[in-house]
Amino acid sequence: MNYFLHLFIYFNINAIVALSLNLVMGYCGLLTLAHAGYFALGSYAYALATVKLGWGFFPAVGLGVLLAAVMSLAISLPALRFKGDFFVLVSLAVQTLLFSLLYNWSSPEAEVGTWQNLTNGPFGISGIPRPNLFGWQLDSIGSMAGLAFVTALLCALIVWLLLISPWGRLLKVVRDDELAARGLGKNTRLAKMQAVAIACGMAAVAGSLYAAYVNYIDPSTASLDESILMTCMVLVGGVGNFRGPLVGAFILLAIPEALRFAAIPDAVAANIRLGVYGLLLVLMMQFRPQGIAGDYRID
Repeated sequence: MNYFLHLFIYFNINAIVALSLNLVMGYCGLLTLAHAGYFALGSYAYALATVKLGWGFFPAVGLGVLLAAVMSLAISLPALRFKGDFFVLVSLAVQTLLFSLLYNWSSPEAEVGTWQNLTNGPFGISGIPRPNLFGWQLDSIGSMAGLAFVTALLCALIVWLLLISPWGRLLKVVRDDELAARGLGKNTRLAKMQAVAIACGMAAVAGSLYAAYVNYIDPSTASLDESILMTCMVLVGGVGNFRGPLVGAFILLAIPEALRFAAIPDAVAANIRLGVYGLLLVLMMQFRPQGIAGDYRID
């Protein structure tokens, strides 16, 4: 039972990530490879706030959201000038910068969490406490599963309400024809900045949940591999609709678990998993470019 609860927690975390990334990719038309960096920012902010400052769950998550939203300007400001391949390169630069920052901001002589050793470098931060909500300590995996589900449900509700609002329809117009949106007097630059800030903030929420569950965080969560995995969730499931990211999150969570049951050694399974992800992308681009759960159309 604990195994299925563990998978359920990871699915909810991945669902939050995929839904948030779909706001940028599916509704703004901006392909970004920096989302794992903002996920890691939320994780580290939660870890430092709880371990070093003794903050509770909600203030720590709020700190991560605020930090990610502010740092999202590194993505959204270039989005005002760059599109297509140029924007992908800008996002890749931001991803590399965030990973390098988390990996190298350390000093063996200094205490973890100080200005000299803020992230503890490649060794990460351990001993992250489980959340305490209104006097209820979430020590069991079942209670963490409930927290992950409620958080994912709230994030999904927020995304759905945003997408059916006039602001959500504006994002679709920006994606399809930004010049036409400007001609109608719409502030497309502000809309893209808002979408990126919301997406990065939600990624930070998912990162906080991850840190609270595994009780440990290191720079690998901000790696380019993780960003590519997050992008695959949206592309495989289907961009530009609400259900696609959820389907993609489930599929890419199921693949490594299927390999686990195949009794393949972990070192080999990791390489096979990457190969399967690449093959899935190639097949999707060839036969279903709109994604598995994308809108059906007759050409």
